[in-house]
Amino acid sequence: MDWCRYRFRSVWRLAAAPDAVYAVLERAEEYPRWWPQVREVVPLDERTGTARFRSLLPYDLVVTAEARRQDPAARVLEIGMSGDLDGWARWTLTAEGTGTRAVYEQEVEVRSPLMRALAVPGRPFFRANHALMMRGGRRGLAAHLRT
Repeated sequence: MDWCRYRFRSVWRLAAAPDAVYAVLERAEEYPRWWPQVREVVPLDERTGTARFRSLLPYDLVVTAEARRQDPAARVLEIGMSGDLDGWARWTLTAEGTGTRAVYEQEVEVRSPLMRALAVPGRPFFRANHALMMRGGRRGLAAHLRT
């Protein structure tokens, strides 16, 4: 097992139409407004930007993200990442009743020297940290969509 590789999957059920959810998720530069753990997003050009994250652990992760797929018809958003995390993340949105089922998938390898050094003992904490970040994002997005 490679202790520095992670695969995550989260499912968010949201009380808003898929197109409305997509419209919010495609504007990554606005994530810090509603997702507390996304501390900063700085666009570099039309397809790339840097993002800084911090959840419960007192440690920032910084990545450069590049849009790989922006498909409003299929309601899929995918980015490639490099920096402290190297890999990809994808949102897939589908209608569910009058709301949306948002599936977030991520496959990354940790590149941060500190996280690599703590890979084995830190793994349960890193996974819990990610879960808390996703919970904060779901709550923030749901509240944002209600306004």
